[in-house]
Amino acid sequence: MTSKTDETAETADTADTADTAETANALGYEQARDELIEVVRRLEAGGTTLEESLALWERGEELAAVCRRWLEGARARLDAALSEE
Repeated sequence: MTSKTDETAETADTADTADTAETANALGYEQARDELIEVVRRLEAGGTTLEESLALWERGEELAAVCRRWLEGARARLDAALSEE
């Protein structure tokens, strides 16, 4: 059985995840890349709790997706420019 406290925590976690995803999407490529590098460094260094590690992993996934979208957009612009030549 789920307690009221657990439900409140889950709701807050879902809202936090949505907020961080929106924040990640607002980042430029270099900002997202730099933060991703820091997340990876922290994960590789260890010393974090399981919960902290999972949060870092999730943030890293969001940041990687932002970087991927920027790179795909850049590739599309290059392809378009090359096809015009």
